[in-house]
Amino acid sequence: MSVSPVKRQKMESVLDQLKHHTTVVADTGDFNAIDEYKPLDATTNPSLILAAAQMPAYQELVDDAVAYGKKLGGSEEEQIKNACDKLFVLFGAEILKRIPGRVSTEVDARLSFDKEGMIQRARRLIDLYKEAGIGKDRILIKLSSTWEGIQAGKVLEAEYGIHCNMTLLFSFAQAVACAEAGVTLISPFVGRILDWYVANGDKKTYEPSEDPGVKSVTKIYNYYKKFGYKTIVMGASFRNTGEIKALTGCDYLTISPKLLAELSKEYVKLTPTLSVKEAQACELEKIHLDEKAFRWHHNEDQMAVEKLSDGIRRFAADAIKLERMLK
Repeated sequence: MSVSPVKRQKMESVLDQLKHHTTVVADTGDFNAIDEYKPLDATTNPSLILAAAQMPAYQELVDDAVAYGKKLGGSEEEQIKNACDKLFVLFGAEILKRIPGRVSTEVDARLSFDKEGMIQRARRLIDLYKEAGIGKDRILIKLSSTWEGIQAGKVLEAEYGIHCNMTLLFSFAQAVACAEAGVTLISPFVGRILDWYVANGDKKTYEPSEDPGVKSVTKIYNYYKKFGYKTIVMGASFRNTGEIKALTGCDYLTISPKLLAELSKEYVKLTPTLSVKEAQACELEKIHLDEKAFRWHHNEDQMAVEKLSDGIRRFAADAIKLERMLK
């Protein structure tokens, strides 16, 4: 349905309407996109930082990170690791100049099964932000939603007051474990769930309300709201604007610049699909997951098992490419 130019002037874009119901987060390391779409928060990951670090505009940040790594000294491996952490923080610090909220900075995916390693690296990133004059209240540390990652998040939140964003979340079991761990925020992936069902099933197209990724996030949102969990649900990894519109009302949605652009040029009435009231009326049973139960329930979801391991490998591969670039 197209809207007449006269009516369009009076009507808000879909993006502006979305902002009334949901906190919009920019899924990018590109400052220009953040300036343009004015999100509250921003998220980064190794893939986004790798893409941004290759742009000539950000060469100075790369040079600063390399200089920092050299200054700290140690073996070449240690210098590169320190330069990588510094680069993530430099990007995060620049992003924070452009947004009122928080930035998400990711711990190396190669630590996904190392609880203590993740805790140590997260604290290191927070220290680097502190050196840059930025308090931990403006940072979300991103951790893989493995059992070890979720337990690392639990310790960081409870013992160090470090807010965590649990990423690469595909299964309901992961979401339940994160809620029980008391983490600040989860990023259930929508588009990557859809990708798996398209690749592995007979059905190649889905209506937004029937999209498996949309249904997954809807169930998680309803469960959290029904049982009073404070953890924020932030839908992530979208393939199209239909998925985003179908999750209007979700706490947060993190959206790529390409889809933010599409939403800003679209003029149709947007109606919230998720609400606390409806969530509280839904029929979901409360469950508790210890490690054994978590591993079993997660393992029962073939899509989640495959997408979690694939996501960790991809982020790790981009972390290695970033290290090679710095080297």
